[in-house]
Amino acid sequence: MSAGARRDDHPFDGDTLREECGVFGILGHPEAATLTALGLHALQHRGQEAAGIVSFDGRQFHSERQLGLVGDHFTNPATLARIPGNMAMGHVRYSTTGETILRNVQPLFAELEVGGIAIAHNGNLTNGLTLRRRLISQGAICQSTSDTEVVLHLIARSQRTSSSDRFIDALGAIEGAYAMIAMTRTKLIGARDPNGIRPLVLGEIDGRPIFASETCALDIIGAKFVRDVENGEVVVCEIQPDGSITIDSFKPFPARRERVCLFEYVYFARPDSVVAGRNVYSARKRMGINLAREAPIEADVVVPVPDGGTPAAIGYAQQSGIPFELGIIRNHYVGRTFIEPTQSIRAFGVKLKHSANRAEIEGKRVVLVDDSIVRGTTSLKIVQMIRDAGAREVHMRVASPMITHSDYYGIDTPDPEKLLANQHRTIAEMCQFIGADSLGFLSIDGLYDAVGGEPRNPRAPQFTDHYFTGDYPTALTDLKGRNGRSDPKTVSLLREAG
Repeated sequence: MSAGARRDDHPFDGDTLREECGVFGILGHPEAATLTALGLHALQHRGQEAAGIVSFDGRQFHSERQLGLVGDHFTNPATLARIPGNMAMGHVRYSTTGETILRNVQPLFAELEVGGIAIAHNGNLTNGLTLRRRLISQGAICQSTSDTEVVLHLIARSQRTSSSDRFIDALGAIEGAYAMIAMTRTKLIGARDPNGIRPLVLGEIDGRPIFASETCALDIIGAKFVRDVENGEVVVCEIQPDGSITIDSFKPFPARRERVCLFEYVYFARPDSVVAGRNVYSARKRMGINLAREAPIEADVVVPVPDGGTPAAIGYAQQSGIPFELGIIRNHYVGRTFIEPTQSIRAFGVKLKHSANRAEIEGKRVVLVDDSIVRGTTSLKIVQMIRDAGAREVHMRVASPMITHSDYYGIDTPDPEKLLANQHRTIAEMCQFIGADSLGFLSIDGLYDAVGGEPRNPRAPQFTDHYFTGDYPTALTDLKGRNGRSDPKTVSLLREAG
């Protein structure tokens, strides 16, 4: 992924925070590719545009990269047969830079002086474009528009001897957020950025080590959770000549406090995952409980905006005593390419994905609970849909604070001026825009309490929260180096057909 791009051209997807990416890798297992495909299936919520797996059979590497969903390709036995070996790694992708084309699909592979290496990551390098331009000026040839390729070039140019030392050397040059895995002929390596913005866990099955973005990927294959990869840690798993596997931990960078991205809890992680020791579903329920305390309202029914608002709506209903009902039914089978978005089709808007359950809405005062509001255009349509279904009143409650700043760590967000909170001066104006009778957001302290059990420490924030506060945890080198903007369209001169 890479910083700065905005995907605003699709009428049904422009008003949401897009998932980042997911990674999975396993070492020393005879069913490595199959288990990787299953792990990626569990991580599908983190990226639906493309998936890839690279394996090694003891003699050569095999790569299978496809556009579309994991289940569209990697359930085919013939496909899995093309990626043999006892070690494999994979990636599910949502792009924030460049087109969804095969050359951008990870894992990326390169043949280096130290042998072949495959690499994939979740997150974004905030100096990736700066490094890329420097490498190209020095003669590097880039084939993709992914900042992951920058790491490959840095590894290739390192003067260190071993592949793991070269990997660590490359990490020392990059900034931003990453949960990264790499695979050589004998090693599977996992690493997290010094702030620990993106999650990565270490698991094991039959004594074989696994790296995954979330614990739900371990659960699907019956693997055991061992521990989180720590912020700033590099874990090197290596098959020895006798077949045994060693696991070594390195902490090559100055120690920092972990600052996990709050949006892992608000939106991205699957509800059954555990992120940094905290159950995501429980945290989301507590967000709803705190929201009911901070923004109470007299109403007849609490309705979640599916699926993200459901746990928070349950918490809101429990705390307020207002009945919880599924007043909106989601159609899970509408993809981005369901139908050509002509002007006549745009009028259907949100109804392609959500339908009002009139029996639970008509004549009632409704509390709509959502996980977040980005532009507000989808909220506007949902509020109107609830009114059209006969609601007497519609009160919008949001289980996170107002989003005021863009993200440059792997979350696809609109430019700041397009965010609802920046287009209107007051909550009353925002409320009028979306057409609700009232509007309330969870406070930043309420969110911190729901996730970590204590208010935010403004001198040393416990989590990454810049989209709410403007407090970015790292330098934004690319952004500052381009007159305050980063233009990813200048990354590639090649446009591919298809």
